[in-house]
Amino acid sequence: MYISGIPDEIFKYNNSESDKLSGLTPNQTHELIYNPLGENSCIKFSSTINSEILDEIPFFRISEELLKIIKRDGFIKLTPIGALPKKILVELYDFRFIVDEHIESGINKLYREDVCVPIKTARIVCESTNLVKKTKGKLLLTKNGERCLKNENRVELFKIIFLIFSEKFNWAYNDGYTKEPVGQYGYLFSIYLLKKFGDKENSTNYFAEKYLQVFEKFITYFNEDYSTPEKLFNSCYTLRTFERFTEWFGLTKLSGKNSYFDLENAKITKTILFEKIFILE
Repeated sequence: MYISGIPDEIFKYNNSESDKLSGLTPNQTHELIYNPLGENSCIKFSSTINSEILDEIPFFRISEELLKIIKRDGFIKLTPIGALPKKILVELYDFRFIVDEHIESGINKLYREDVCVPIKTARIVCESTNLVKKTKGKLLLTKNGERCLKNENRVELFKIIFLIFSEKFNWAYNDGYTKEPVGQYGYLFSIYLLKKFGDKENSTNYFAEKYLQVFEKFITYFNEDYSTPEKLFNSCYTLRTFERFTEWFGLTKLSGKNSYFDLENAKITKTILFEKIFILE
C-alpha cells in the first residue's frame, strides 16, 4: 500500500534532471549502467556506421587483422603460456594502429605479448567472443567468425568487439590499480560525459570528478601512503577510461601528459570519429 503522494514524488524524482548526474535523470543513469546501448539507453550506436568509419578505429582494426591472420593461416599456434608468438606480434604491430612509446623508443623489444598491451588485449577479447575457439593450443575461426569477416558484416563485427571489450574483458587486468571495476562500471556514463562536455578541451580530472560523483564508493579503494586517494583514483580512471578505452577506439584525443606516468596535466577532447559512432537521444 502506497502512502498518498509518494508514488508521484518518486516518479518525479526518477525523471528529473540532476546536477549530480551531469544533467541526466536517475532513470537515464540506471539504463546507462544496467542496460548499456539498450533500447532505453540515451546513448546508442549511430545507424550510419560504415566501413570508412570502422577503418579509423584502432583497436577494432587490430582485432580484425588478428582474425584475418587466423583465416589466412588456418590457425595460430599459441605459445606454451597461451600468448601470441613473436611473428604474429610483429605483423600486427607493423600496421601501427596503436603504437607503444617504449617500443618506439627502443626501451622495450617486441619479443613477447606482454610488451604490447593493445595486442595482448585484442587476443584476449577475440578469445572471449564466439568468433574464435581455442583447441589444443591453437586459435581457430568459428563459422560465425568467418561470417563476420565478410565486408558486409563489418559493423556487426565491430559491435561484438566493442561490447566484449567494454562489458566482458576485465579492464583491471592490464594495470596495477585496484581490482574493482573503476571506469569500466558505468563506462557508458563516461561516454555520455564526453558527448556533453567533450567539445572543448578539459582536464581528465574534470571527467574523473563527475564520474566519481555518481560512483562514490570507488574512492574508498585508494588508500596508499604515497599519494592521495583522489590523485590515485584520477590516475586509474584516466588510464582505464581514456588511455586504454576511448583512445584505443579513436574516440578521444589525449594531450598534456608530462610523462608516461604523470597524468596531472592530461587533457582530453572528443574526436570527430566519436560523433560518427555514438548518438545521444
